[in-house]
Amino acid sequence: MVRNVTRYPVEGHNSLWYIYRTVSPWKGVRNFIFIQIARYCPILPLKNWIYRRILGMKVGKHTSFALMAMVDVFFPEKITVGENSIIGYNTTILAHEYLIKEYRLGEVVIGENVLIGANTTILPGVTIGDWAVVAAGSVVHKNVAAGSFVGGNPLRELRPASSEDSSEQV
Repeated sequence: MVRNVTRYPVEGHNSLWYIYRTVSPWKGVRNFIFIQIARYCPILPLKNWIYRRILGMKVGKHTSFALMAMVDVFFPEKITVGENSIIGYNTTILAHEYLIKEYRLGEVVIGENVLIGANTTILPGVTIGDWAVVAAGSVVHKNVAAGSFVGGNPLRELRPASSEDSSEQV
């Protein structure tokens, strides 16, 4: 269950010093401004329009990003959220990690009808399956199976998915 990230080694200073070799500073500023607007915007269709049209994210119909949700500033186009999902208050979705000797990039795929609890952090390179529930305050550092209920830090399965649950949810 290793995250699906691409690693880019750097030499010399920590990798954050090289960020503008990987992404334009103007893209960062532009994205930051629109992400801040979306974080405070109470109008869900407008918020999703910003995510889709300005930031290049893939966001399904009727998906709801709660107040203060924070998406990746530098690589929002690497984030996909399926239809009818809820991203809880103050959740952070990252598609990059800048570390000391390397930086990593990875797609984040959140399925349909997924509930992400408040104050959750989703790390790059993870997939969260359809109908999954992630408890508030979790750190999602590995893939989450469809229909399962997970939580905590480190993330653990609180209730496994069952075939019964899947048929009830359809």
